[in-house]
Amino acid sequence: MENSTHTILAFSRELHTCDTNDKSITESTVRVIWAYHHKDMGEAGQNYHGSNRGTKSLRLLNPEREEVSSASLPYFDLTNKDVPVPDKDTTYWCQMFKIPVQHEKHHVTKVEPLIQKGHENLVHHILLYQCSSNLNDSVLDYGHECYHPNMPDSFLTCETVIFAWAIGGEGFTYPPHVGLSIGTAADPLFVLMEVHYDNPSFTEGLIDNSGLRLIYTPVLRKYDAGVIEAGLWVSLFHNIPPGMPEFVSEGHCTLECLEEALGAERPAGIQVFAVLLHAHLAGRAIRMRHFHNGEEQKLLAYDDEFDFNFQEFQYLEEERTILPGDNLVTECHYSTVDRIRMTWGGLSTRNEMCLSYLLYYPRINLTRCASIPDIMEQLQFIGVKEIYRPVRTWPFIIKSPKQYKNLSFMDAMNKFKWSRSEGLSYNQLVLKLPVNVRCSKTDNAEWSIQGMTALPPEIERPYKTEPVICSSSSCLNCHLFLILLCIVYITASTIGNTGTFV
Repeated sequence: MENSTHTILAFSRELHTCDTNDKSITESTVRVIWAYHHKDMGEAGQNYHGSNRGTKSLRLLNPEREEVSSASLPYFDLTNKDVPVPDKDTTYWCQMFKIPVQHEKHHVTKVEPLIQKGHENLVHHILLYQCSSNLNDSVLDYGHECYHPNMPDSFLTCETVIFAWAIGGEGFTYPPHVGLSIGTAADPLFVLMEVHYDNPSFTEGLIDNSGLRLIYTPVLRKYDAGVIEAGLWVSLFHNIPPGMPEFVSEGHCTLECLEEALGAERPAGIQVFAVLLHAHLAGRAIRMRHFHNGEEQKLLAYDDEFDFNFQEFQYLEEERTILPGDNLVTECHYSTVDRIRMTWGGLSTRNEMCLSYLLYYPRINLTRCASIPDIMEQLQFIGVKEIYRPVRTWPFIIKSPKQYKNLSFMDAMNKFKWSRSEGLSYNQLVLKLPVNVRCSKTDNAEWSIQGMTALPPEIERPYKTEPVICSSSSCLNCHLFLILLCIVYITASTIGNTGTFV
């Protein structure tokens, strides 16, 4: 079907054809290749598309949400103002804002990214944190580079993630029965927006005005939404050897943390309705595994075709109950075949992360449920015997053996001669190491289990995927119907009316 501006192509096919030349369509990311010519095919045959071609990462089976019209709803924007992006690889910029809606409870129903036109690849992710309500308006005067020795002390009070957006993602709409609460004493008053700028070409003179739009309503929903950050605590204790075609890291939201937090605040459990899986450039696949009473449940979320440039919240087809004593494991698969040095956990996109952000209800006082692997047993693998104590420098310095003496542990790991077999043995060791539990509340408070050592659960590795059932023509629920929309005609006036943001 077509009109003067659009051509619509529709096709259908089985999700799993069991044809070796076909790719199964799953809940993972799919890369669609498109091309078109503005003229119909003539007698001479097909016209060459020229530059009218491209690719797009999509999640074809992401369940559709029932969109409530937000055209008439009020909103407010949290946007940076003329931030000078440095000519360096990675910059985290933090700006404090005050929520304008106060004294009466409202629910945010939708959050949209406002990415400055032309900066779609510069802005890698945006996190929104709740800060201490004891701050005053003086913190609103200016922004500053995050995680910097000279950043304002007020930034340190912002620990609770209330929303996350990552590159390639679109706006997020909350389910009809859930909203992000604002306007009460328990809700965010001051928030910190953290924008990660990725500038690998070291481009100079970039000025950015990107941010978020929050659409809200006075018509309250039944539940307040919360966010839990789960996975591997971002630190140098998370590391990946070079030259590995596959290396698996696991971050544990332990049963000890969930037992204490949920047992105290919500013994009946919480309902997860969306998950954002997050890694960096070496990431190839991420899975969120769920265990109840030691038994593995269906995957909470997964992406076996992870695309660093396409990260967004996945709506769950069915809400999942998380109970006290459950285990959640964020499992990340990496490839470092093109790297000659260790890859370290860290903030740069050339470093790595292994995180899951869980959107759930009703909101409880649990913001982070993560783990850190034991670093000393990792160092013992390469032959480290002793470090200088007390630890006065970071990264700390090795005392013995002789070949590593006076090296930092990072330098020692890089000096070790890694082979694929050594990397595989190291991977098997790391997955079995005890972990340090991170179990955080709002306002920098901690549950008592914080800092305790726990053993990872006995789980089946590698994860055994469900067997594929080949589709048949009689299977009514096995068909996928897609509509592709291509804009093939844009008038000059349309181009001239393009706004600042896309």
